[in-house]
Amino acid sequence: MTLAPYVAILGRGQGRARSLTQAEAEAAIALILSGNAAPEAIGALLMLMRMKGETAEEIAGLTAGARASLPRWAGAAPAIDWPSYAAGRTRGQPWFLAAAKLVAQAGHPVLLHGWNSHQATGASVRAALPDVGIAQVAWTEAPDALAQSGIAYVPLAGISPALMDLLRLRDVLGLRSCINTVLRMLNPGSAPIAVQGVFHPSYRELQRDASLLLNQPCLRVLKGGGGEFEHHPTKDITLHGLHNGAIWEGQTGTALTGHLRLSETDSRLSDVWNGTVQDEFATAIITSTAALVLGACGRADANHLALDLWARRHHAKAA
Repeated sequence: MTLAPYVAILGRGQGRARSLTQAEAEAAIALILSGNAAPEAIGALLMLMRMKGETAEEIAGLTAGARASLPRWAGAAPAIDWPSYAAGRTRGQPWFLAAAKLVAQAGHPVLLHGWNSHQATGASVRAALPDVGIAQVAWTEAPDALAQSGIAYVPLAGISPALMDLLRLRDVLGLRSCINTVLRMLNPGSAPIAVQGVFHPSYRELQRDASLLLNQPCLRVLKGGGGEFEHHPTKDITLHGLHNGAIWEGQTGTALTGHLRLSETDSRLSDVWNGTVQDEFATAIITSTAALVLGACGRADANHLALDLWARRHHAKAA
């Protein structure tokens, strides 16, 4: 079997080409991840899909196929799946890591996974993990890490080297592909709640609709800082997602007034977390982001809870 039939479906020409069905997309990614697809065909498939624009059925099929290729998660499922795959070119410090830590301290185990070991600007996500007490672990160690501390970060290369290779094709092709979206959708631990950041607003509905096809119970998709799930506290942003398996929409609300950009603070995550620097804007980023996730978890008065968790962050433990 080759990718040629799927490339032909997408590239037959005006009036004849069509999108892949969910089943076709799943079969195509399975073939790619098996290592039996020609590299030229892989590039053609990804770029044809990009030029056409991905459909929810295609993203759902690609995600299902990618999930089927993953090593088994050997433990209790995390409560929250929190992917981090943004390029980071327009962001500053990774404040969302502190928000994820607060959510874990509230008793909701968080699995972070990602690729971004470095950023063109701002701080490296992986380098900042120790600043808030998040361990980077191997895939096989992640279930125990979540059971012990409630939160862990696993690099994509440790989950699926084959998916990492597909992501690196951006360096070859010069453009992002549907793989960037699939990785945000991956949910390798089958968490019932998923939070996803996007940079381009149109992907909010795409990821929501694909998640609906995959029977994801709860989802929140946010146009966030640098493409991460990170709320700007002076902006009331529309959230798209799912609640109890049905389409849901809500607003983030605002925690502050003003017009600052996320990168317009010189504070460092470690200093703000440790309390050596008091930064109202950075703190509002962290607590408002945490509140959005706590709300998805069904916690009452999520905003007040996030502020309380922040105040006692150095004394709280994951329940």
